Amino acid sequence: MTVVEKPPHTREPYGWTTRRWLRLGVTVAMSVLVLLGATGAWALGRTASISDNLVDVKSPALTTSIRLESALLNQETGIRGYGLTGTADFLDPYRQGLGQQKTYTKTLSDLLRGNSARLRDLKTVEDRIETWQTQIARPIAASPAGKPSPLATENATRGKTAFDAMRAAMATQQDRLRADRMAARADLAATMRLRNWIFTTIAAVIVALAVIVSEALRRGITGPLERIGADARTIAEGDFGHPITPTGPADLRQLSAEIESMRRRLVRALDFSEEARLRLDEQSADLKRSNAELEQFAYVASHDLQEPLRKVSSFTQLLQRRYGGQLDERADQYIDFAVDGANRMQTLINDLLDFSRVGRVHNTHQTIDLNTVMKRTLTAISVSVEESGAVITRDELPTLIADSTQMGMLWQNLIGNAIKFRRPGETPAVHISAEQDGDFWRFAVTDNGIGIAAEYAEKVFVIFQRLHTKDRYQGSGIGLAMCKKIVEFHGGTISVDLDHTGGTRIVFTLASRPMAPIESEDLNSETVAL
Repeated sequence: MTVVEKPPHTREPYGWTTRRWLRLGVTVAMSVLVLLGATGAWALGRTASISDNLVDVKSPALTTSIRLESALLNQETGIRGYGLTGTADFLDPYRQGLGQQKTYTKTLSDLLRGNSARLRDLKTVEDRIETWQTQIARPIAASPAGKPSPLATENATRGKTAFDAMRAAMATQQDRLRADRMAARADLAATMRLRNWIFTTIAAVIVALAVIVSEALRRGITGPLERIGADARTIAEGDFGHPITPTGPADLRQLSAEIESMRRRLVRALDFSEEARLRLDEQSADLKRSNAELEQFAYVASHDLQEPLRKVSSFTQLLQRRYGGQLDERADQYIDFAVDGANRMQTLINDLLDFSRVGRVHNTHQTIDLNTVMKRTLTAISVSVEESGAVITRDELPTLIADSTQMGMLWQNLIGNAIKFRRPGETPAVHISAEQDGDFWRFAVTDNGIGIAAEYAEKVFVIFQRLHTKDRYQGSGIGLAMCKKIVEFHGGTISVDLDHTGGTRIVFTLASRPMAPIESEDLNSETVAL
């Protein structure tokens, strides 16, 4: 029974993960900070409350009580002077004091709202004031002016006693208000000291938390990650036998295990690639021998095979000219077959040689003006252009880095096909367009010929694929295959525009700058396949 080990990346990490540790640390830190923040907010609120009470209630209440006593002293002075002299001017301080008394009493009542003890003191003071005013102040103030009031002399002792009782009540009130203010000050000072301690503690806790978090991150995350990184760098430098040591929280240990598994797979892949490299070296040596044999074959095909083929073709043509019509009809037919076969074999060999030279013999990339190449091409096919009466128009063509010979072969095949596959009884019209598309130039060769059916759009670029018989259209079926090879060698693509109607449009692209060179193995493999 075979036990299949579960891959490391599919197993759940065992133990506390980094996320769990971080979640716990963040929760604890946030709880402590929230608690300290609430305490600090309470201390600030308490300090503000006591300070407001001291500034807005305690101190104004004591000041108002003192002003009330001053207003009562003005009343007593005015009543006493009026009673002894009868002069009406002495009543002005009394009346002014009465207005101030009402104002200060109302202010004290508002300030002491909610403080029942101080309100009782204020009630006692008001009662003493009312007693003095009822017994002394109002009767004397009601006496006619111009002469001393007998009530001032008769009630002098009782008035002094009533006023002293009133002042004693006010003194008691002020002492208690003063004590309240002192207590508020002491409470404020104590609260401020507590606030300072709380914020000092908060700062210390924040620093401690920062140190703890930093150390925890160093030990639990950054330290293990640094060790994993160091092991990975060691492996990246070429020591593929160096193991990865699991460390840290569960997920980092799992990461270490996955990297270790990757290292082992890499070691196996390297061993396999080394074996593959050795096999490739052997295949490369075989390919070099094959290429040498191919070069020899090309030489033989271009020289040795051509000579006997030319002899066969020449003597067969001589046989046709000398004995044509002297033999029977079947013999003449056999001679025609031999002449045609020899000529087509010679054309096929030449076309195959041209096809094999693409990228192998013609491979000189340089800056060329396609307008110049086009003019040279039109000169080369001028006979077929004149015979067919073809009208050839073109856009301004760009300057590219390419092989001049291959570009000439490309234009010659495309324009030649457009003229060859024309509609019977119709003058061929060919237009060459060019437009830039990013790093590429997009070209199109459009004609008004017989067109290409959609089901043959790919087949026409395969070598030796013909859509018509040789009796109808001459050729070896290699032209568009050569165009495809030239375009792809220059980093572009070629296809039939299926949306175009009323003829054929061949669209292809060429790179503005030279592309990466095609590996010789690709070129040679294609040639060997021939």
